[in-house]
Formats: sequence, C-alpha cells, structure tokens
Amino acid sequence: MSIHIIIDGYNLIRQSARLSILDLQDIQSGRDTLVDMLAAYKRIKSHRITVVFDGTTAPLLSKQRDRRKGISIIFSHKGESADSVIKKMARKERQAALVVSSDQDIVQSAEASGAATVGANEFEKRLTMSFDIDGLQFGRDDYEGWRPTTKKKGPSRRLSKRQRKNNAKVRKL
Repeated sequence: MSIHIIIDGYNLIRQSARLSILDLQDIQSGRDTLVDMLAAYKRIKSHRITVVFDGTTAPLLSKQRDRRKGISIIFSHKGESADSVIKKMARKERQAALVVSSDQDIVQSAEASGAATVGANEFEKRLTMSFDIDGLQFGRDDYEGWRPTTKKKGPSRRLSKRQRKNNAKVRKL
C-alpha cells in the first residue's frame, strides 16, 4: 500500500529553525523552500505528498489547488482552516495517510481516523537529510566535507547490499 503524506505546511515551516527564518523574511520564500525540500524527499522516497496551507495567506491570484515539482499544494477556502482540510483528508485516506503536524488537535483527529502521525520536527530531520543528499545543500556554501557515495567500501568478500537483503528475506522464511 502506498503512503500519502499530508503536511500541515505552516506548522512545519514555523516549527523549523531554518524555514521559520525564511518565513519571517518572506512568506512565499518559506513555502517555496519547503516545496523544494519535499521535492528532494519525493525523488528519494516517491510517496504521494500533499502540503496544506491556510488560504488566508495565499498568494494573490493563486489557485486553491496546485502541483509543483510533483508535490500537491492545497490552500484552504476562505473561512476554512487548513486544520479542517487536513482532518478531512485523514478521514478519507485512513490507513494510507501519514499526517505531519505538531498540532495536537490534528494529531488526535488523524489517529482517531486510523492515520499515522509524525511530529514536524522529526519529519524536518528526514527532509533535511534528503535535501542534502539530493545535492542542494541547504544553507551550506562550498561544503568540502563528506559526500554520499554508492561506491562499495569494506572487505572485498562482503556480499553486495542486494544479496544481503535477499539473504535476510530468505532467513525469514
């Protein structure tokens, strides 16, 4: 079963030390950076991702629903909160949904619907790792440290990762 990640956009931005600075400077740059980070994460994990924002702070002449870089973006209707949109989506998706928010009201509602939940800070750690692995290096200029590689290291007699996983599956039989 595929996972649908539903993100409380402003909650994640404002819980993040990095994104909140951008949000204070310009709310649009905070949203754009979040979408870039989610796109990097999607390239690695390929889950369906929807980020929900309150419609009261939507850019002028913007659509209520948009899709950029493979990420679905939803702005709530006027008079409707992003929280209620997320709760509806969690009730609809049930076990296929993973809700990202630190808002306890959303978390409790999502869990009651059968959806999994994760806090904004925990999810941000995973986003930052994927953002750095994807080569975008958020907040780093000319970083000369460790670079991820797929080059095999270690003893030459060690089985490949694919063979080790296969053997692990066989042992579970």
